[in-house]
Amino acid sequence: MVLHRSGIGWVSGRKAILPALVGAAALLSACGGSGSHRQMQAATVASAKPTAVRPATAHARRAGGPGAGRGQLSPVQALVTAETENRLLVVELPSGRVVRRIAVAPDPEDLATDGRGGVVAVVSSAAGKVTLLAGATFRPFKVIGGFGSPHIATIAPDDQHVYVTDDARGTVTAINLFTLRRTSTIVVGAGAHHLSFDPWQNEAWVALGESATTIVILDTSNYDQPRVIGRFEPGFPVHDVEFAPDAQQVWVTSSGGPDVSVFDPANRHVLFRVPVGAGPQHVAFDGRYAYLTSGYGGIIERVNASTGRILDRAKSPYGSFELAADSRYVVTSSLLRGTLAIYTPQLKLIRIVRLAPATREVAISSPT
Repeated sequence: MVLHRSGIGWVSGRKAILPALVGAAALLSACGGSGSHRQMQAATVASAKPTAVRPATAHARRAGGPGAGRGQLSPVQALVTAETENRLLVVELPSGRVVRRIAVAPDPEDLATDGRGGVVAVVSSAAGKVTLLAGATFRPFKVIGGFGSPHIATIAPDDQHVYVTDDARGTVTAINLFTLRRTSTIVVGAGAHHLSFDPWQNEAWVALGESATTIVILDTSNYDQPRVIGRFEPGFPVHDVEFAPDAQQVWVTSSGGPDVSVFDPANRHVLFRVPVGAGPQHVAFDGRYAYLTSGYGGIIERVNASTGRILDRAKSPYGSFELAADSRYVVTSSLLRGTLAIYTPQLKLIRIVRLAPATREVAISSPT
């Protein structure tokens, strides 16, 4: 999520006014994104779609990444962007201990990772840059600039591309993680924001705005050169878009309403809705479970992804918009409290740790 210039008109000094904005309607834009959640999808489709060399492997090794044999961290970490500190935090799980603080370009908001030590991409909106880091030791090895206001990064199912939305320019940029170069930038529409891949249909869906009325559909048969092939109007203001791991459903969250709507991506009919709490909501998947958050409602839920039945519900720190999940832990970061809440997969709270004035996006990484 973002407390963004376009939404509330703050360009400089926004860190100082962050506390004063708590509870304001514009805070629905305070979200980083869905990029960190693609790692579960990649694991699901890996057996069906063989990939080439892991992205940026050679570059990551030179930076002390996979195969470096030195400086390896705890096998399970949460990665958290600390926007006001211009750092990426590496947090040991389940202790909550910060083991690394890595300086990145100013205003880090979103991040994306394959979750297995290949690469981490950190998006810095105000700086107009994307920082690439080795996924095992988190050493930066490439900074790509020239964006207007980059927002969401999402790693493609082939693990060799990252797509970056630029809400100021209304574009999506494809970056080849092997060559470390942009391969295309296409116009999709003003406010390009959340993006999720459908690996089976070779598509990506892009929500145009943090309260979007339109979703743009891209053909990603050639990851280097995506192209617009359609548009979809779901009938309510959309915030987040996430494909389920089997790609038989697409979960579309509301920017203001209390429910998450689950669509059949083939015919775009609503399959069911899940009540969560005040929008905007966010979604993460682990196997057959979906995890949903309502940051303003202070709620996190575990849901049967096939039926939408709520299995577990727990309290979360106010402002916990972003989340990540795997088979061991579920974590959610509070933009408004600067905390990381760590849960079991059944949403039993392990601990809450305060990390920074504002903790924005979160991902789980388990480099091997």
